[in-house]
Amino acid sequence: MNSKNEISARLQQFVEERMQTTMLTGVLIGAAVAVSLIGIVVLFLYRRFKLPGVPQYRFRKRDKVLFYGRKIMRKVFSISIYPPTLQPKEPPPSLLEADLTEFDVQSSNMPSEVLYMLKNVRVLGHFEKPLFLELCRHMVFIELQEGESLFRPGDDDDSIFVVQDGRLELCIHENDGTEPVVKDVLPGDSVHSLLSILDIITGYPAPYKTVCARAATRATILRLPASAFESVFKKYPETLVRVIQIIMVRLQRVTFLALHNYLGLTTELFNPVGWKLISSHMIVCVCVCTQTHTWRVAGNDLNMACERARVTIDDTPSSPVTPKSSLKKSVTMQHTPSEVFHYTDSGGHSDAIHLSKSCTILQAAKKDLLGIIQLQDPSLLEGRVTLHQVKAGSVVARQGDQEVSIQFVISGLLHVYQRMIDREEETRLFVTHPGELVGQLAVLTGEPLIFTVRAQRDCIFLSISKTHFYEIMRVEPKVVLNVAHTVVRRMSSFVRQIDFALDWMAVEAGRAVYRQGEKSDSTFIVLSGRLRSVIMKEDGKKELIGEYGRGDLIGVVETLTHQNRATTVHAVRDSELAKLPEGALSSIKRKFPQVVTRLIHLLGQKILQQVNGPLTGFLALHTPGSKWDAGNQASNLSTVTVLPVSEEVPLTAFTLELQHALMAIGPTLLLTSEVIKQRLGAAALDSVHEYRLSSWLGQQEDLHRIVLYQTDYTLTPWTQRCIRQADCIIIVGLGEQDPVVGELERMLEGSAVRAQKQLVLLHREDGPPPTGTVDWLNMRSWISRHLHLSCPRRVFSKRSLPKLLELYQRVFEKPADRHSDFSRLARVLTGNAIALILGGGGARGCSQVGIMRALCEAGIPVDLIGGTSIGSLMGAIYAEDRSHSRMKMRAKEWAMEMTSVFKKVLDLTYPVTSMFSGAAFNSSISNVFKSKQIEDLRIPYFNITTDITASAMRVHTDGSLWRYVRASMSLSGYLPPLCDPKDGHLLMDGGYINNLPADVARSMGAKVVIAIDVGSRDETNLTNYGDSLSGWWLLWKRLNPLAEKVKVLNMAEIQTRLAYVCCVRQLESVKSSDYCEYIRPPIDRYRTLEFGKFDEIAEVGYQHGKTVFDVWTRSGVVDKMLKDRHQEEFHNTQSKNNVVSCPNASFTDLAEIVSRIEPVKPALRIMIVSNTLFYSRVVNVKLSHNNGPLRDYNILLILFDKLY
Repeated sequence: MNSKNEISARLQQFVEERMQTTMLTGVLIGAAVAVSLIGIVVLFLYRRFKLPGVPQYRFRKRDKVLFYGRKIMRKVFSISIYPPTLQPKEPPPSLLEADLTEFDVQSSNMPSEVLYMLKNVRVLGHFEKPLFLELCRHMVFIELQEGESLFRPGDDDDSIFVVQDGRLELCIHENDGTEPVVKDVLPGDSVHSLLSILDIITGYPAPYKTVCARAATRATILRLPASAFESVFKKYPETLVRVIQIIMVRLQRVTFLALHNYLGLTTELFNPVGWKLISSHMIVCVCVCTQTHTWRVAGNDLNMACERARVTIDDTPSSPVTPKSSLKKSVTMQHTPSEVFHYTDSGGHSDAIHLSKSCTILQAAKKDLLGIIQLQDPSLLEGRVTLHQVKAGSVVARQGDQEVSIQFVISGLLHVYQRMIDREEETRLFVTHPGELVGQLAVLTGEPLIFTVRAQRDCIFLSISKTHFYEIMRVEPKVVLNVAHTVVRRMSSFVRQIDFALDWMAVEAGRAVYRQGEKSDSTFIVLSGRLRSVIMKEDGKKELIGEYGRGDLIGVVETLTHQNRATTVHAVRDSELAKLPEGALSSIKRKFPQVVTRLIHLLGQKILQQVNGPLTGFLALHTPGSKWDAGNQASNLSTVTVLPVSEEVPLTAFTLELQHALMAIGPTLLLTSEVIKQRLGAAALDSVHEYRLSSWLGQQEDLHRIVLYQTDYTLTPWTQRCIRQADCIIIVGLGEQDPVVGELERMLEGSAVRAQKQLVLLHREDGPPPTGTVDWLNMRSWISRHLHLSCPRRVFSKRSLPKLLELYQRVFEKPADRHSDFSRLARVLTGNAIALILGGGGARGCSQVGIMRALCEAGIPVDLIGGTSIGSLMGAIYAEDRSHSRMKMRAKEWAMEMTSVFKKVLDLTYPVTSMFSGAAFNSSISNVFKSKQIEDLRIPYFNITTDITASAMRVHTDGSLWRYVRASMSLSGYLPPLCDPKDGHLLMDGGYINNLPADVARSMGAKVVIAIDVGSRDETNLTNYGDSLSGWWLLWKRLNPLAEKVKVLNMAEIQTRLAYVCCVRQLESVKSSDYCEYIRPPIDRYRTLEFGKFDEIAEVGYQHGKTVFDVWTRSGVVDKMLKDRHQEEFHNTQSKNNVVSCPNASFTDLAEIVSRIEPVKPALRIMIVSNTLFYSRVVNVKLSHNNGPLRDYNILLILFDKLY
């Protein structure tokens, strides 16, 4: 009964629940139906009672385009307008391409023999037309059959031979009977020795001793007897001094530059046994007239010789006898050695007996000296010689001295020493005995002394200063012959052999020295002018490899490795080269095996530079000027042409300001058309004086660090000459004027000018900041760089030329301000720019503000600023204002804004790409820089970003400043990537790829880079947890207070470290480089987002920077930064070679390639019997190698293996 009741109760309960559910469902369905009905009724009533609509018009087809065009334009105008951007432009073809057409002898109006002779005679200087025609009258033609000798050892060495057609082989007869070919002489080339020509001129002809020449094919030879110069000098005696000086200059520069600086030879270049005076022997000059009045030199040539020697003498010859009261002042040396006593014939000594002995010695020594230099008038020595007595160990003259004298040893010995390459030790070259001269080469050339003269025992000698020697030479120029002969006698026979092999090349602007893919058969040394090396890649694009100026060595790698030319080298302007054939280099290696060690050292340095090169090459550096980032192109500029945009430009004041700044770096000369007319005459610019003007201008380049050419305001002959002489052209405009292209620039665009072009905009000190620079740049075809210069008021003052020169004469009495913009331009032009690089590190970057304050107080200028992340922000602020106080205020305002939590909360977004939208951060950056463009900054600036679209590093030197600063600070996960307004690429924080871009600054031309690193340091003392890791175990270790703490990276930290791997590798490379001064302040205790501690962090940076820079100042680091790099190379006697690398050379075959000596071809001995040639082969003798250099090769190979 009970069970039935339970069943009925459950059934009733179930039915009730079902009914409730059904009722609820019904209610919902009814509500939905009611809502639907209501909506239908409302829609019906709305359509029933609504107002009639506007009729839709149908477009005619001709109106449809106009309607939609207006609609689109309304949308375009509603978008915010971006500022104008720099249009990327490629350099014109003339900059990277050599002329396709070579010089054709057949198309010339002159006979080939005249052209060939003119080409080879120019090695002795620029002969004018009458002199050259006089020489041509002595030319003789010689026909040679194949194998026939042109000359053999024992024949008279008295001619210059020029090949008109065919080919000659120049050989050296060795002691073992072999005759290796050291030079192939092709049509247009010559066989001669400058030293042999000098022997003929000085009256000491000698036969060939070891050199011979034979015809490799049937050949026609032009012979110019050296005796022809005798008749020329009799008719035109004013050219004698100039020719002798040119021979001496080229002997010193080329022979010693190539053989000493590059090949490391020292004692091998000099003859240890000199020429001693024999009392009964009197030197007789056979090629000069003995009448003194015939030998007076014309003013122009002597003045040029005096300028070459850096001597200033009066235009009117002074009396041979100088008043005795002035002797003491005029004849002593500038740097008097210690413990040197002077005695002259002027009297006045307290000890009459000692004076009498000194006068006796002096008179006897002067008599002997007259016999050596063959001076006709003994009175010319009166008052111009000084008797010196030095004690043992005294230094008479030091290597590198500019003010030198000729010493004539009377008693004792003067030892001559020279510093060895890459070492501090010295080696003895030769000993000067009584009756011998020393120092005459430096006096004749005006070049610095190449050795040190030291007295090993008490010594007495006569001294003639450079000034007094040129005074004597003005009256009797033939003394230069005999003094030059004493120099030649000091040269070893080896130098004579190499002198035969060396060739001189005059290359016109645009002509190729050699082309890519040609056979490598010689090495070149730049004597004057400028060369550019360009490589053509497989896709047909051309890229600049480097530029080379005076003293640089090119083509050596391909020559040593026997590979085809890797690049094309052409002349930027008219240039002069010395050519060292491959055969001559092999001959040198055969005679002096130690040369191989020096060559391996040079090539090893180049290879190590490539191994330790900047990371930018590996990461495909993409910048608009990347083609010019192949090293410092301004490191060896010799000439700079200044060209105005308009007549309103104060050109004279600008060039004077620039000259003042350049003189703080090295000797600088400013040339204008008025200066040329005053110094060389009103007709100096006429075409008939082309050679003389070119010679004089080339001489000025030799004497000065930089020559400034100021053009006229119109295209005059002088303006054309300035453009032709330029290594670099500066286009000067007024920043306050509207952008414009000047008339001279338009004419410049039409000509194939290969020099670099730089734009300089002048601004007033109290004027507005620079704007609109991009318009100036877009108007021009291609500019290598631009600079803004803030000028003092005197630059814009309206003064007449005499008043202006008088003003700057007073300005030149004061040293130039190293912080001025003109000093910055001077350092940029000479390759001495100082760069400041600021790394990324969040709030730790606030310390850079303090370090930059200490940098300014230490007097260290900044010529280039670059940065990454927070460093890009700090650097941009300073580059805009150049004021530390203003920079600190703006940086602090931004840092305090970064501490606002409210703005960060409002900027939060759904974290698909990043946690923040980036709008608030964009606003904070744009408030700092407004609409400023990078091109408008006063100091050249760049920053680094990571292009995640192209997986490459980006270097930004133009465009919207705030956008690229923001992109450089875009940390992954926090901010979204910024879309580049130029190409839409996604840009992220530059710290991921290069957090301290010192290498980029170096590639932009900085000599010294001051790098400030504020990045965080990673923990390296991590826990070794074995082969596997349990997250639960790690969680227990972290939650349990009693457990031992472990250091294990989480996923975010691992990803961060992976992202910075490339950056860490690059940082270590920068820290170990020799050009970088690395600074890291003690800011590790501050976290990345602690911007609220701005003042504290900045003070830490200031105190650290103050300490560091104080140490730099006391230790001479600051002075070294400001010293010209060319002076450093000279004082260290180390020449940094810009050699073109050969891409196929490897480490393993380097020693073998360099030390390889080509087998000597069997010599052909020719016996002429009844006009029939009989040939006899000479057995080749195998050479034995010295074990010393081979041991060095093995050591070098081991070092190379260690590097890998």
